[in-house]
Amino acid sequence: MTQQPVEKWLQYTHLDKLYGYLPGITEALPTVFGLSPAEYDDVLAGFAAHAESAAGDLLADPGFAAAVDALPFETGQTVLAVGDSITDDLQGWAEILRHLLGQRRPDLGVQVVNGGLSAHTTAMVLRRWPATVAATRPAWVLCALGGNDVTRVGPEPSTTQVPLAESITNLRRMQVIAPDPRWIWFTPVPVREDRVAAFPPFRFGNSTWRNDDIVALANAIRGLGDTVVDLVGTFGVPAHPDLQGDDGVHPSLEGQAAIARTLVEQMATAPGPAGPGRAPATVQPENVGTSRTAGTR
Repeated sequence: MTQQPVEKWLQYTHLDKLYGYLPGITEALPTVFGLSPAEYDDVLAGFAAHAESAAGDLLADPGFAAAVDALPFETGQTVLAVGDSITDDLQGWAEILRHLLGQRRPDLGVQVVNGGLSAHTTAMVLRRWPATVAATRPAWVLCALGGNDVTRVGPEPSTTQVPLAESITNLRRMQVIAPDPRWIWFTPVPVREDRVAAFPPFRFGNSTWRNDDIVALANAIRGLGDTVVDLVGTFGVPAHPDLQGDDGVHPSLEGQAAIARTLVEQMATAPGPAGPGRAPATVQPENVGTSRTAGTR
């Protein structure tokens, strides 16, 4: 077992989120991944350092720093980021947001909860959603689901893993279950289909993504009626090569920083509270090259 695949697994695979109720699961995680506790901690620290550095680079732009200052979060609020592996990523947009708030607005004491679950669809998250909301009691829900709904599986796939109408029904049902938080919706991230087709694990699993499916879901999400963070506009179609990672599905660190930038700029300028009756506001900036208190697919 080489260090590189272990690091990739640790970046996106967080068994404590799925099985945290099992006695001793946290202490067992280094052994599960074939690492000593010190090696395990070093890998996690490396990802945290990447997210922290990305936040610092973003804040070096005075205009962006002012946008962070303008975020509508209030003291002591909990912000729940829900999504798939793009959210679950230890150097992803949710972790970058945590560091942005910790570096720029530590006085708020905002708690960013990374509720991303790799490989999960809207249906799978919906099944867990009532318990998640009860456990976290969020004031904000940042919802970046749908990327796995549009996966096509099999040698000649004719349908997506979750039909479009069902994806939207699931998302609306999640909001019905949690009507009190303010909701921010993300469109799914476009892919690089050439990289997807060439990536050995996706080939082995007969899994693929098509930008046509992603754009269709994005268009439907724009109709949900709340603030919408348009990542199709941010990444482009196909995704800008610098913003997507080697597998064509998971954004590079630069891409994750672009997601964080788009989110902050959207939230800082969206007027009024997000709610079912308000028309969606979207932003399309140019392409740019575990629950903890802010400060740290």
